[in-house]
Amino acid sequence: MGKTLKRSAAFTALARALAAGARNGPSIGTRLAALPRMIRATTKGEYDGGLRLALMTAATAYIVSPIDLLPEIPLAIFGLADDAVMITWLAGSVLAETDRFLEWEARRSSVIPGGLVP
Repeated sequence: MGKTLKRSAAFTALARALAAGARNGPSIGTRLAALPRMIRATTKGEYDGGLRLALMTAATAYIVSPIDLLPEIPLAIFGLADDAVMITWLAGSVLAETDRFLEWEARRSSVIPGGLVP
């Protein structure tokens, strides 16, 4: 049941992100251009996307890896199904996380650095 919830959440995030782009939200190009900035901010510890980036990296490695949980050749369409689910989850995750990062970037640029004065 937990895996089903995670898959449905990824599909929901993908649908929401695509709908946001259709409603004058950030374009796919803007989101993809934000990826290097998001990685940089995460590695510097400024942005809290470490676990999500690690999961997206693992999903990308799984998709491009020749080692597969369900091999395509003997299992035909079932062997492609796990890759299709992984690609859909990855696309939804990238779109949702870049949307969250772009919102974080916008909020961050409106904050004036400094400390509290007692």
